[in-house]
Amino acid sequence: MTNYTIGIDYGTQSGRAVLVSLQDGKEVSDHVTPYRHGVMDTELPHSGKKLGHEWALQHPNDYLEVITKSVPAVIRQSGVDPTDIIGIGIDFTACTMLPVDQQFQPLCLKEDFKDHPHSWVKLWKHHAAQNEANKINEIAEAREESFLPRYGGKISSEWMIAKIWQILNEAPEIYEEADQFVEATDWVISQLTGNLLRNSCTAGYKAIWHKQDGYPGSDFFKELDPRLENLVETKLRGEVVSLGTKAGILTKEMAELTGLPEGIAVAVGNVDAHAAVPAVGVVEPGKMVMAMGTSICHMVLGKEEKSAEGMCGVVEDGIIPGYYGYEAGQSAVGDIFEWFVEEGVPAYVKEEANRRGLNIHQYLEEKASLYRPGETGLLALDWWNGNRSVLVDTELGGLFLGMTLQTKPEEMYRALLEATAFGTRMIVDTFKQNGVEVNELYACGGLPQKNRLLMQIYSDVTNLPIKIADSKHTPAVGAAMFAAVAAGEEAGGYSSILNAADKMARIRDEIIRPMKENVVIYDKIYQEYKRLHDYFGRGENDVMKKLRLLRSGTLE
Repeated sequence: MTNYTIGIDYGTQSGRAVLVSLQDGKEVSDHVTPYRHGVMDTELPHSGKKLGHEWALQHPNDYLEVITKSVPAVIRQSGVDPTDIIGIGIDFTACTMLPVDQQFQPLCLKEDFKDHPHSWVKLWKHHAAQNEANKINEIAEAREESFLPRYGGKISSEWMIAKIWQILNEAPEIYEEADQFVEATDWVISQLTGNLLRNSCTAGYKAIWHKQDGYPGSDFFKELDPRLENLVETKLRGEVVSLGTKAGILTKEMAELTGLPEGIAVAVGNVDAHAAVPAVGVVEPGKMVMAMGTSICHMVLGKEEKSAEGMCGVVEDGIIPGYYGYEAGQSAVGDIFEWFVEEGVPAYVKEEANRRGLNIHQYLEEKASLYRPGETGLLALDWWNGNRSVLVDTELGGLFLGMTLQTKPEEMYRALLEATAFGTRMIVDTFKQNGVEVNELYACGGLPQKNRLLMQIYSDVTNLPIKIADSKHTPAVGAAMFAAVAAGEEAGGYSSILNAADKMARIRDEIIRPMKENVVIYDKIYQEYKRLHDYFGRGENDVMKKLRLLRSGTLE
C-alpha cells in the first residue's frame, strides 16, 4: 500500500495544496485557491481606509480558505482513500507576520481593531518598516552585536523585529493588545492543531534567533526602545523547534472541514523556498537551490558557520538538520518580467503574439533568443523592488543603460533576463569569496518550467551547470516530505528528511550547461554590471534615493 501526505504552498497571491505519494514523490493531484483579498497595498477591506507607501497586507481568513477548499479538492480529484493520508505540512512566504491574542485569534478579526492597518497580516514585501530597520542596523553595528555578521551586516525591513517595532512606534495600542507576534506559517499550524510552536527556519532567518545564542539580549532591545526590553520573554515567547517536528495532530474540527482523518500528524511550518531544497534532492553542501518566481531565494548548505556580505542569514539546521543553511535573494525577478509585459510592451507586440497564439512572455522569449550575448547593446540593474542581496537596500531602483531610438521590446526583455542573472552571479561570487562552496545550481519554481532562454542565460552568466526540478510544485512537495517525517516510520512515513529525499526528490534528466563562447562575453558584461552595481548601490551616487524622496515629497 502507498501512503500519502499533503503539502500546502502559501504564495503571495494564492495557496496550492498538493497530494504527494511517499513512494516516489509524485504529485497525485493539486488544487489552487486564489486569496479572496489578494495583496492589500492600497486600502483595507470593509472600511476602505487608505494604506501608506510600501505597505503590503493580507487577510488571515484567506489562508484558512485554502485549507477548506483545496484540501478536499485534492482528495476528491485523486480518488485516494483519506485513511491513506498520514500527514500534512505547509510552507509560506516569510517574513509574513501578524499580532494575535491569547487564543491565537488575529487582532484584525476583532471588531475593535479591524479598521486599524497594524492589526492585519504584514506580507513579506511590506517595506514600510525601513526606518526601523535602519536604526536596528545602526545600533547593532555600533554595539558590535555578534548576530549582525550572520545576516550579511544588515537586517531587512521585511523581517520580524523591524515590523514589530513599526507597530510599536505607529500603533502602540496594537502592540499592547497583541499577546504574541507570530509568523503566518506558525499561525496556520496553530489553527490545524491548536498548538502554537515557532519553527527554527523562520525564527532563524527572519527573527534573529540563533540555535546556540537564542534571540539578541534584552539590553539590545532596550537600547532600540525601552518599551522593547522584554519583547523576547513576552511577545516572542514560545518554543522554537526544528523542521520536521510534529507540531501536533489534526483537530476534529479541521478534520471535518477537510475530509482528512482526525489525529494525523501536522508538521511545523516552513518557508516556501527552503522547503524546496530537499524536494530537489539537495542534502549536502556545494549545491545552490534557486527558488525562482516573482523573486528568487538562493539557498546553499555548509558544514560550518561563515559570514558573507548581504546574505539573508546563516542558520544551523535552518534548511536541512545537521548543516548550516545559507540564504540570499533577489527581491524581484519574475515580477520585473511581468512589469515589462504589462507596462512596457507596445500594442503591435501584443497583436502579433495573439495572432500567433502565444502569450507575450513566449513571444518575447522567442524573439530575444535570436540575439547573441551583448548584441542588444543594453545593460540593466535588476532593482525594480530594491536589492535584497548583497546590498540589502529596499530604496534602490531599476536602471536601463544603452537605449537608442532603434531599441526593440525583445532587446529590453533580454536585458532584464540578463540583469537578474547578473544579480544571481553577484550572490554566487560573494558566497565563494567568503568560503561557502557553490559548484552547481538547482532551479525550481515557475520560471524554470516556462523560460528555457532564462535558464541558459543563468548558466552562461554564472558558468555553472543547472539542474531543473521535475516537480511543478517543489515547495509543496518539500512540505509534504516534512509531513512524512513528522508522521514518522511508525505511521508509514520517514525517520528523517534525508530518507524522505532519497525516495521522493525528483529532478529532470536534462542538465543545462554553460556555453563557452557565451561565458566569455557575459563575463565582460558582468564587469560593467558590477561597476554600475557599486556606483549606484554603495553610496557613490545616491540619485535613486533622492528621486524616491522627491516622489514622496520629503527631500529637503
